[in-house]
Amino acid sequence: MKIATAIVVVLILITGMVSAVAAAPSGIHEPGTGLQGAELNETGQGQQSGLNESGQGVNQSQQAGLNETGQGIGQTQQEQVEQETQNVGENATLQIQQREEVRVQNSSELHEMIEQREREMNQEIQSLEEHRQLVYRNQNKVRLAVQSLLAAEELVGGFGTQVPQIAEEINTSVQATIRAEERINSRNSFLRFFAGGDEEAAQEIEEQVIQNQERIQQLQQLVEECDCDDEVRAMLQEQLQNMEQEQTRLQQLALNELNDKGLFGGLWK
Repeated sequence: MKIATAIVVVLILITGMVSAVAAAPSGIHEPGTGLQGAELNETGQGQQSGLNESGQGVNQSQQAGLNETGQGIGQTQQEQVEQETQNVGENATLQIQQREEVRVQNSSELHEMIEQREREMNQEIQSLEEHRQLVYRNQNKVRLAVQSLLAAEELVGGFGTQVPQIAEEINTSVQATIRAEERINSRNSFLRFFAGGDEEAAQEIEEQVIQNQERIQQLQQLVEECDCDDEVRAMLQEQLQNMEQEQTRLQQLALNELNDKGLFGGLWK
């Protein structure tokens, strides 16, 4: 009887334990978390989805910002270059006008004046970036030639009003070609790769070169016919030759820029 009773008690205990195990929550990830496996999966999927959407939003925002920035680079650089060039050009023009009053009395003074002006011009552009110094150094050859002609007025029997008028036209031309060359040098590389060179700037240089070549011919004729000694004439002709060489350089620069079609530039040029 006692054995039977014990067996019944054991069976009751085993049945209770089985029921407790069956009623316990299934799929618990960690003790004490209170999260079931399905809940964890849903939570993980939600977090991943949120991260993906955030990442996509960031990428889209960054891409949009880069596109807007890329579109504005060319215009911003061009405006900055033109403003800086205009400031330097105005200062240079003022200095040229102030120096036009200088008149030499002999060939030695003319030679000294040319060397002094060249040194001063080189000093004036030292504050510019290296690639801009090259632009001004090349084009200052034209200004130096003009100043030499004006300074030698009394040595050549007077040029009348022709040389001052031509000198003013050439000085204005130099400002235009400097601005155009600066635009070419600062053209955005991304834009140049796809669209090619700056056609407008190149055409501006071409127009100025054609006009300056006619002006140089007029000056050459005046120097050849001047009432001056051979040494003075030789120095002035050398300056005119420097001016002519600069026009050749600018003409080649414009041609190279026009020939730069870029990847897609040929479709509309």
